[in-house]
Amino acid sequence: MRGFLFGLGLGIGLGVLFAPMSGEETREQLGERANDLANSARETYQQGRERVQRGVENIRGTAERAVNQARTGTENVTGSTL
Repeated sequence: MRGFLFGLGLGIGLGVLFAPMSGEETREQLGERANDLANSARETYQQGRERVQRGVENIRGTAERAVNQARTGTENVTGSTL
């Protein structure tokens, strides 16, 4: 991901250097590109966060099932609840 962002920044920088635009047009375009990059970074962050949350929920569910199975097994062996 860092390589992609570095390449994107380098491409933007070179594009600005060789672009035949006025300073105002260049600043406007840079602002738009910066906003696009920020939006992309936010989306990527959000997707990663959601993926981690789903993983945590899956692990939590698996752990709860394992604890319940262990309790059930213990009850069956001892005949009482813990």
